[in-house]
This record gives sequence, structure tokens and C-alpha cells, in this order.
Amino acid sequence: MNQKFKIGVFGALLFFSAFSLKSQDYNNAAQLAARLKQLASSSPDVKLESITKTDGGKDIWMLTIGKGDVDNKPAMAVVGGVEGSHLLGVEMAVRFAEGLVKDHPKALENSTFYVFPNMSPDATEQYFAKLKYQRSGNAKPTDDDRDGKLNEDPFEDLNGDGMITWMRVEDATGDWITHPADDRIMIKANKTEGEKGKYKIFSEGMDNDKDGAFNEDGEGGIHFNKNLTYDYPYFEAGAGEHSVSEKENRALLDMLYTKWNLYGVFTFGPGNNLSSPWKYNRAGASKRVVTSILEDDAALNKLASDTYNKATGLKNSPPSVEQGGDFIQWAYFHFGRLSLGTPGWWAPTVKEDSTMKANKDKNLEVNFVRWAAQEKLDNYFVDWKEISHPDFPSQKVEVGGIAPFKMNNPPLALAENAFKKNVDFIVDLAAMQADLQLVNLKSEAVGKGMTRITVDVYNGGALPTHTDMGTRSRWLRPVKVEMMIGKGQEIISGRRIQMVNNIKGDGAVQFTWLVKGSGSVQIEAGAPHAGTDKVSVNLK
Repeated sequence: MNQKFKIGVFGALLFFSAFSLKSQDYNNAAQLAARLKQLASSSPDVKLESITKTDGGKDIWMLTIGKGDVDNKPAMAVVGGVEGSHLLGVEMAVRFAEGLVKDHPKALENSTFYVFPNMSPDATEQYFAKLKYQRSGNAKPTDDDRDGKLNEDPFEDLNGDGMITWMRVEDATGDWITHPADDRIMIKANKTEGEKGKYKIFSEGMDNDKDGAFNEDGEGGIHFNKNLTYDYPYFEAGAGEHSVSEKENRALLDMLYTKWNLYGVFTFGPGNNLSSPWKYNRAGASKRVVTSILEDDAALNKLASDTYNKATGLKNSPPSVEQGGDFIQWAYFHFGRLSLGTPGWWAPTVKEDSTMKANKDKNLEVNFVRWAAQEKLDNYFVDWKEISHPDFPSQKVEVGGIAPFKMNNPPLALAENAFKKNVDFIVDLAAMQADLQLVNLKSEAVGKGMTRITVDVYNGGALPTHTDMGTRSRWLRPVKVEMMIGKGQEIISGRRIQMVNNIKGDGAVQFTWLVKGSGSVQIEAGAPHAGTDKVSVNLK
């Protein structure tokens, strides 16, 4: 076999390997690792490392993508898998990394991207397990009901279909009814409009510890998206004993806090301030512990939102889920960076026809089952089926509901357009990053061996150098403007080093010095997350 033939065979194997890893379904932990290693080996601009291992022995991977001195270029972090049942978020993050390297190499000239594909690998692995249920927590044993026992009340597959769905129990004291547009879907009765509940709803299983609650202490551990410091939900199941208690949370924050070049964090998850931006609230913004986005940052969020909606064409998004202890709010309120998030995809709104009952309240589950039927998806719903249940010996009990993972994780082929549009948006957003330049340089002799030097520090990007929250937190490094002089030179007026807290997009700040001496001086202005520029000035 000649050398050229060997190379051709090897290249073909790589191609088909990439295709097989990416094509049909979501990746388990081993497949994801192989896919990331392949991406890293395909380009000198990609570095892959594991920043920690979870209690379940899964790697938390980090991709660094960029050219040259990556840690001294403005950077964005892209994070997936913040919610363990949202495998689409993992795929979105990986597709971003792959699309960036393949289709947007120019973006790496001026920007660095740190990609963390999956922050919940213990939870996402449940998608591939024999028993499927939507899981958010890691592999740490927990006492969620605080009875001194660990994981003693798990799910049970009562109808033997390999999935955990719901139980509806006919009970006049219940709060639930069937949806008027589709009796497969359960909703809370609106008692203010005279509706009376007919059912109680429980997750599929048994009351093993006989405390009246079902499946409240099974395998599920700590939720990554409940374990951050902002608005931490103390004593809630899944939140952990204290904030940032988990290896994966601490490893991510430890890494991010070393990256002074980060200006933004993009999250693929249930938090969505791109379809609908966060709203400014004066009272919340005026508190000692701020609970509202600040006013100028709200305008910045709206700019990003308008751009996203126009670029992606995604409409009728589900409500944003920010539950406290979540990552998207931490990245803004406690990390001080531009923080943007989206699920990346949701089921399109189905146009109603004469065969459908009106979905007057625009119920998302009703829309999903209609869309799934329209797309001819398999196994998206478990039809309600009556069972005998020992905890309800004299009541009608049925098991059924939307199948786990299906509603938020579509077949990959149906999300292809969304993958590309999200990649393109993040690249376009990075092109808007702050870009500090020294412009309008003037020098003039004023007599007695002195030169007056004037220069504008101009931000040529559309984004500001700092969010207002970052300025308030004092965590982001300010813009440093420095006049560097040599032997025999003296600054008569103006400070040698000056700090600027923020320069708006397309904004500038002017500086003037009076320098005595001959030769040349250097002026440098910049911040790790906003770029640096330097000029040399000859003294008159």
C-alpha cells in the first residue's frame, strides 16, 4: 500500500468517524469525549482539557479556541448542559465549537472562546439509561426529604415501558383538570373562573417511605443550575448543602475567575433573556443586594435580544426559567459580565385548523404534542393507561404523559437550522466586542522643551468595555491608560497612569499630557477583555 493511499484511507476514516459521532442522536459521555478530542486534534487553534471529574466519574471538558495569545484577547465563554435534562444545550455548545473552527476561522483572529459543553454529565447520562427519566442532579447521594436516609424513595416504572412519566389519580380534592384543547394534557384548575379540580398528579412511582410524597428522595443528586451563589435557594432539594458545593460548579467558577479577558458569557439552557430581554426595575436596582438588571445593561440586553430574534427568526418562546442559584443570573449579578442565554430551539407554534380545538391559553404542552404529531415523531407521548396502585386502592389511577426528554430535545435533523443560526449569532455578537484604539493623536511644541500630547481612547466596538454591573462590582479590570517615559523625560501635567471604568460602544475618552524632554514616548491603553493599543509619539 503506497503512502498516498494510506493517507486517503486515514482521512476517510476520520470523516466517517466524525459523521457517526455527530449525525443521528445525542452523545453519551464517551461519545462526547471522542468528538471533542477529534475536534481538538483537527486544528491547532483548539485546546481540550478536563477541569475536573464529577462524583459520577465524568469529565467536565473545556475547549479553548483561538489563535496566538488566547488569554490576552477579548473572550466569551459558551456553556452548555446547565440543565441536566437539556441535552440540546450540550449539542448546541458542541455545534458552536465545531462551526466556529470550520466556518468562522476569521473570528479567531481577534477573539477567544472558552467552551464548556456539558456541566451536568451525570444527569444527561440518564437519557441513555435503561430507565429514562428527566434528571437534573449529579451522582452525589442526597437526603432530599431530610429524614436521615439517602435515595430511599426512587422512581418505579409501573407500566413497564422503560420511562418515568406521571400518574393522575381521580380525586375530588385534586387541583388538576384535563386541558380543554387536548384531554391528554393536564393543567391546574382555575378556581377563580369556577373550575373544579378532578385529579391529583404525582410522578410515576410508589410512596416507599409512606410519608405521603412520591419519589421525593431518589437518585438525582445536586443540580448544577441550583448550586450557584446568586439568589441561592437554601434548603431546596437539589440545591446542595451550600452554594458552589459541587466539584463541577467550583471548577467552572475557579476557571472563569482566572480569565480576566472574559467580557461575556453565553448559556444554552432554560434561562432565556434573548427572546425576551430582562426588564429594568428601579426598586430592584436600588437595593443594596441588587435584584434587577441595571438600566444601561437592560438597554444592552435589548440590543442583543433584537439582534438575536432578527437573526434566528425564532418566535413564541417558552417562558424563561430562572430559579435561583442558576448560572445565567450568576454570570451577570455576581460575575459582572454580559450574560445572555437561550434554549436555542423550541417546538414551533402549530397553526390551528378546523380539526383542532382552540389552544386559547397557548399551552406549550398542547402545542408540542400537535407539533410532534405533525412531524410524525415516535414515542413522544405515553397514552394514559389505568393501573392498580397499592397506595390508592379505591381510586382510579392512570400512568401517562409526555415522554421524558422529548419536549426540549428534538431529533437533531429538526434542529439543524437552529444550530447554524445560533452559531452565526454568537460569532456576530463577538464581532461587536469592545475594541480599544488610540486615535486622533496630536503633538505640538509649546516651548521650553515641552510637548503637548492629546489622544482619544476610542471604543470601536458596539459593546461597552464594561457592563454597569461589572463596573459596580469592581471585579472587571478598568481600562488602563499609561504614558511610558524614558530617561531625561518628565511629565509636567497629566497623570502617567489613568484608569477608566467604562467606555461605551462607539464612545471615546480624551487624554492630554504635557511632557518635557526629547526623543519619543509610548502611550498604551487597554484592558484584558477589551483589547489593547499602543502608539509611539516623537517629542517636539
